Amino acid sequence: MKITVIAVGKMKEKFYRDAVSEYEKRLGRYCKLEMIQVEDERTPDKAGTNLTDLVKKKEAERILKYLREDAFVVVLDIRGKAYDSEEFAAQIESLATKGVSHIQFVIGGSLGLHEEVCKKADLTVSFSKMTFPHQLMRVILLEQIYRAYRIIGGEPYHK
Repeated sequence: MKITVIAVGKMKEKFYRDAVSEYEKRLGRYCKLEMIQVEDERTPDKAGTNLTDLVKKKEAERILKYLREDAFVVVLDIRGKAYDSEEFAAQIESLATKGVSHIQFVIGGSLGLHEEVCKKADLTVSFSKMTFPHQLMRVILLEQIYRAYRIIGGEPYHK
């Protein structure tokens, strides 16, 4: 299975980059992982609705260039379905069983995702009702994907 993570914004802090690198290494035995980073838009403080929508639209244009028609697209959004780790693993296993060979996960920027991106989603997932920095969300997502593969394989790690 190929897993692609498309995320808005740079990985600035070394500890986040190190964590992502560790999970990339761990996931290497389970899937082909691709990390795609698209540039974020600067958002002025106290930006109005029109400006925030414009920022999300520009970021969406960058994301949409990478979305593939032959991939199963999962967007991370606070309004999505919440899964526990076993359910998330079952979802990934079910997709593989159905013949899905490529899953693309999309993480938005500080303002979230534009509706154009959300409309392309085959599944919308929420990891929490809380808001997380996009850099941390990459680490959380990769850890949960790794955990899912360990659960699927009946391997120790999960608890």
